Amino acid sequence: RTMDPTTLVLFQVLNGLVWGLVIALIALGLALIFGILEVINVAHGSLYMLGAVLAWYVLELSGSFTAAVIVAPVLVGLLSMGMERVVLRPIENQKVLTIIATTGIMLILQHSVLAIFGGGMQRIPSPVPGSVMFLGLRYPVYRLLVAAFSLVSIGLLWLFLTRTRYGLWLRSVRQDAKMATALGIPVGRVYMLAVGLGGFLAALGGVLAAPIVVIQYQMGFDILATAFIVVVIGGFGSLFGAAATACLLGVLEGVVTVFATPTTARIVSLVVMGAILLARPEGIFRGRAG
Repeated sequence: RTMDPTTLVLFQVLNGLVWGLVIALIALGLALIFGILEVINVAHGSLYMLGAVLAWYVLELSGSFTAAVIVAPVLVGLLSMGMERVVLRPIENQKVLTIIATTGIMLILQHSVLAIFGGGMQRIPSPVPGSVMFLGLRYPVYRLLVAAFSLVSIGLLWLFLTRTRYGLWLRSVRQDAKMATALGIPVGRVYMLAVGLGGFLAALGGVLAAPIVVIQYQMGFDILATAFIVVVIGGFGSLFGAAATACLLGVLEGVVTVFATPTTARIVSLVVMGAILLARPEGIFRGRAG
């Protein structure tokens, strides 16, 4: 049956919040890499794509979505650590070269997936079918679980950064890499960890999104643009800003979708975010801790 306008708005707000939390995971990885290495990782969207593709592949092999949630992000995280060690480390002080190098990695990943898995579109059925009554409307169980899992993941990331030795090292290197080196912190290891963790988060977002979106080798393009917008508006390097802006962007697009097409909603969100950026070029949360 047709939803009444209030229920439809609430449904789209929930959809926007769920998608915003997935975007937050991806954007947090991008913000973490930039905050630590000051590298604009153009390959980040392809890591998200690779997470979704590997989730589909692991599910085909094992029949377990839980295995996909574990295996795909870990593999992409390890790949990202290798990318930092082999590709980025020799050129870490040459910003233009890092952009060119990560663009090359993006193309390699895309065409590798195209060559191995083909260019067709794949779908993953919802691993948790059905819906429940939530805030007066029936809502898919899986999407609620995605929101909860994303929130828990963001919380665990915060705990890792604030309560562990490696988290302290990451924050120290972000504040002053030279001083961290003088204090005996293994900066090279911290850089590799940051890129690996960023890739892990991007792939985790891809795995969680896989049952919601269509999986194909170019799916990282749109998500990369969105993640960059979120990181810039949130304030470059601000993890809190990236997470908050992702949720705001998702809810904004969800509400506008009630009255217009998804394409129009994306245009409106870009215009709003552009206006915010003009008003605050340093980002909404620039200067805030985290």
